Amino acid sequence: MKQYNFTEGSILKQLIFFSTPVLLTNLLQVSYQFIDSLWVGNLLGSDALGAIAVSGTVIFTILSFIIGINNASLTILSQQKGNDDKEGLSRYLNAFVVILSALAILLGVIGFLNSETILKLLGTPETMFVHATTYLQINFVGILFLFGYNFIGTVLRAVGDSKTPLRFVFISVILNAVLDPIFIWTFDLGIAGAAYATILSQGFAFIYGLMYILKKQLVPFSIPTLPKGEETALIFKLGIPSGLQMTVISAGVMAIMSVVTSFGNDAVAGFGAAQRLDSILMLPAMALGTSVSSMAGQNIGAGKWSRVNQIGLYGVVYNFAIMMLVAVVIFFLAEWATRLFIQDEGAVAFGTHYLKVVAFFYPFLGINFILNGVVRASGAMFAILVLNIISFWVLRYPLTYLFAKWLGETGIGLGMGTSFVISSIIAFVYYKYGKWDQKQIFASK
Repeated sequence: MKQYNFTEGSILKQLIFFSTPVLLTNLLQVSYQFIDSLWVGNLLGSDALGAIAVSGTVIFTILSFIIGINNASLTILSQQKGNDDKEGLSRYLNAFVVILSALAILLGVIGFLNSETILKLLGTPETMFVHATTYLQINFVGILFLFGYNFIGTVLRAVGDSKTPLRFVFISVILNAVLDPIFIWTFDLGIAGAAYATILSQGFAFIYGLMYILKKQLVPFSIPTLPKGEETALIFKLGIPSGLQMTVISAGVMAIMSVVTSFGNDAVAGFGAAQRLDSILMLPAMALGTSVSSMAGQNIGAGKWSRVNQIGLYGVVYNFAIMMLVAVVIFFLAEWATRLFIQDEGAVAFGTHYLKVVAFFYPFLGINFILNGVVRASGAMFAILVLNIISFWVLRYPLTYLFAKWLGETGIGLGMGTSFVISSIIAFVYYKYGKWDQKQIFASK
């Protein structure tokens, strides 16, 4: 597969062709639990489906942390690629492999042994508790695969290849869709079958991906050895605040839900449906954020700051065009899209109204993904953590709470949308005047 050298060539062309496979990969990623939920809901009933939903919050939190750590690896490895430091790229690849493997095993053991405690803290209903425990424990057993195939995808994007990860994830999702009914129904394994299908599919993606890149020599993997102290220190220096960024986001989402619950069951159900759509609607902006981070990282490593600034500009303009198109589509199809998830008229009315209110604010949220993606590529992870704290805890939650008190249900969407605009302005001010471009994690050749 082609590996892009982002330090030369047409920026817009690279952005379009590199980000499209990232978008498709992200879309496939979100389908894992959707497929599990589809089969479990139809074959095992509502209690089993609820068990997956509860366990899914825990799995999402872990995945968010993995994404955060992977953002650190994307920064380090893309800069090494741009600096044309093959030896450095190999050393840091080795360091990430050792550290992430140890972290995955540790998380897997702790999570498996404490699954029941975690689910009790979440207030899991008794009718779902056994199912949720089984599903969660099996997922913890396979957490190394979840870490592994996500990391391989990040490594390939860092060196300019976004198409190969798409192939791995596509095969994995198809395998999961096929194995789910076989394990759940044919083998009569129930909810455990859904969990086994997921980790086996992810395991296949990990092993196949590893064998493929080793055979094709796409990246300089080697037999793992203990990393040096300076490598470990840099990884944790960038990785910890990067992982915390996603934790801040997860906690912020839960805080927003506390505002929604005050409006009753219809609001909760409608908002839940809208949030499922949100997770899909924001995929283009997320893909562009990942792409500009890869592109900017290589150019920062090469010392080509004029191209870094151009990447930021093209990213913002392209994002605004794409997300405005998304906004128009969801504005006119809001009710139809909401009914894909729920049929209760009160809940549909809330979800439809919320989507129409917030739709044209989506492009501003996308600006955050782009500008923060460029800043993140420099290694300024703590600055991004602070920006996320401001976005969720200084703006989004307080504004949603205040607007909801003032305007009722309409205030939820309006408060969130207003926070998108203000946070994008703050992100731009930091991007323009902050000292993130003075951050240096490696010396340029």
